[in-house]
Amino acid sequence: MQKKKILFVVEAFGGGIFTYVADLVNELSEYYDFTIAYALRSQTPEDFKSYYKDNVNFVEVKHFQRAIQPIYDLKALFEIKNIAKEVDPDIIHLHSSKAGVLGRVAFGFKSKPLFYTPHGYSFLMQEMSVVKRKLYFLIEKVMTFNKCITISCSEGEHNETLRLTKRAKYVNNGIDIEKLDKQLNVVSSKSNNKSFIVFTIGRICYQKNPTLFNEIALKMSDVDFLWIGDGERREELFSDNIKITGWVDRKQALQNAQNADVFVLPSRWEGLPISLLEAMYMKKPCVVSDIIGNHDVIDSGRNGVVCNTADEFVAAINKLKYDNEFSEKCCEQAYSDVINEYNTKTMAQRYMAIYENGFK
Repeated sequence: MQKKKILFVVEAFGGGIFTYVADLVNELSEYYDFTIAYALRSQTPEDFKSYYKDNVNFVEVKHFQRAIQPIYDLKALFEIKNIAKEVDPDIIHLHSSKAGVLGRVAFGFKSKPLFYTPHGYSFLMQEMSVVKRKLYFLIEKVMTFNKCITISCSEGEHNETLRLTKRAKYVNNGIDIEKLDKQLNVVSSKSNNKSFIVFTIGRICYQKNPTLFNEIALKMSDVDFLWIGDGERREELFSDNIKITGWVDRKQALQNAQNADVFVLPSRWEGLPISLLEAMYMKKPCVVSDIIGNHDVIDSGRNGVVCNTADEFVAAINKLKYDNEFSEKCCEQAYSDVINEYNTKTMAQRYMAIYENGFK
């Protein structure tokens, strides 16, 4: 029996979305033939094809731009239409806001099943002005007047989608446990370093809230803080007890995480962060900001702690540092949640059910 063909259109081919797409495609490549229409970003790995199984095809969309640029956007629109004509897919799945807009214009009134995953709506991005956020909300609203089904990556994002359209489903993000286990097997366990380390991982950007991370560090001068990553806002991390690793390879990033004690994610907005799920699986107690994505996964006091202010983060970190019973309880529950819910096998099964039902 011939496999159905799925075309993924992915403008934001980097960071968490890259990992998400790679994991989902690899899980489903036994059942579908995949073509990925992508745009290169600074965060796209140079050897990105090596992250995928050999039967996955790639086509670059050369005119994709992150910001609104009408001329480039029009050229990108014709590019993805031509790619779809060449591939002749049975199913099209759009990933990220730009792909979602252009793809719904290109394919929104076709008879083939069309899906869109925002991976964090642009109108929720607090670094933008109120006017710009309202514009993005309006664009998303206008784009719902077609047959496309939006598949959110968390329950919180799904609730935002329901403000726009009833043609909505959600499938929680998940991590590839088997792959992560293999990577962790070549990483040594926590070192005998006696210092207590609080860490986060990702790009040092407005979304990840380095200002709050720095404020927490300033209030805890007896604790070491570690930011695994780099970015344009690294000057906001000026507390003497913060170390920035810069961009490191996957093995080194996991080694740094393994040697740390508490994971914090003070983000201003998220979809459903892969870094959080990986920390949960690694049995690192997690302290996160009270936003969509974070509080969809962390049930405060059960499998981690949700906070609003720097003082709340400090109190939570101290409780996890000194209350071993509470820390272990949170870690075990978080680990169990990943095993049972937030993994790529569960995610892939749910996507397959949606794909097979088409527009239903």
